[in-house]
Amino acid sequence: MELIQLSPRMDVDPSLPLRAPGEVLLLDYMLPATMNPSQLARRTGIRAPNLREFLTDVRPISPRHAMRLAIVLDTSPLYWLVLQARYELAREGQRDPTFCR
Repeated sequence: MELIQLSPRMDVDPSLPLRAPGEVLLLDYMLPATMNPSQLARRTGIRAPNLREFLTDVRPISPRHAMRLAIVLDTSPLYWLVLQARYELAREGQRDPTFCR
């Protein structure tokens, strides 16, 4: 059974605002739960310095970290990876204007 229909033209709705995964993590999950990086680190098993690097856009969210965040925050790992991929693709497109979508 295929859970996600993958296609060569698969895309995210371009009308959605582009946000860094760390911004989503902070504003949509941590702040509403009044959770700081140390608390989230204890719950996820992700080191607090790594979480701070996600929040400051220094480190990308890896598949392993996406799985840990998904378990604790009741999301899917794919959610975090798609946020990360979309953000990186947009940044690359800004660096190289010849980049085609």
